[in-house]
Amino acid sequence: MRLKEEFYQNGKFSDCPIYDLHGHMGSFYGAHFPRNSPEQMVKIMEKFGVKLLVFCHHFTLFSPDIGNSVNIESVKKFPDKFRAYCGINPHYPENIKKDLEDFEQNKDIFVGFKFLADYHRVPITDERYKPAWEFADKKNLLVLMHTWGGSPSDGPQQVRKCAEKYKNVKILMGHSCHGEWDKAIKLSQDFPNVYLDLCAVPDEERGIIEKFVMEAGSEKIIFGTDFPWFNYAYYIGTVLGAEISEEDRKNIFFKNAQRLLKKI
Repeated sequence: MRLKEEFYQNGKFSDCPIYDLHGHMGSFYGAHFPRNSPEQMVKIMEKFGVKLLVFCHHFTLFSPDIGNSVNIESVKKFPDKFRAYCGINPHYPENIKKDLEDFEQNKDIFVGFKFLADYHRVPITDERYKPAWEFADKKNLLVLMHTWGGSPSDGPQQVRKCAEKYKNVKILMGHSCHGEWDKAIKLSQDFPNVYLDLCAVPDEERGIIEKFVMEAGSEKIIFGTDFPWFNYAYYIGTVLGAEISEEDRKNIFFKNAQRLLKKI
């Protein structure tokens, strides 16, 4: 049975696990998430056949007094369902040293780092990120970055500078430099360590997933949703509805993520 038919009939796949490499957790100011706790999120993941979510908690990104402790706590509750990004807040450089120490002590928790430069208003090229960049480069880790077209903090130009400097980091372009698709694709073509992320991509226009696959190759695309911000049914449906092959879909849903995580 083809993936599309199976999902429409059963709501999940029998032999195509889904790895979501761009998630969050917890409440967020100005937004309502009816299911944002680890327990509630696991139920939704199981409903749609999501095998693993790699996330960074909202509190980590915006509450330096809480920091990465909530990431560690959440993964320990469901170690078979979650892994975390170690969130870096550049406004508190004194905390980054502790973040790196926590990473070393929780290698079964973290797979890399999360940068949210547009929100923190500190470019990803800023010296305050350097300790995390160098740590990730030395250990071949993932770095998931919020990237956005036209941004002075994490636009295509800033991503290129980081990719040129930190060649061992697996750079996941969250939102794929949203709107500047050609530049994002060029980055993924120019650097073997740079990947396109589907989070917020399908909201712009039809045909972008096909464009990514045709020009960058499905091996350079990761499945990301911002869950619990967006619904799994919608994001899975956009991949199933795209005019791409079954092998392309499997690359996006799980094969690329398995390959990236296996190296850590």
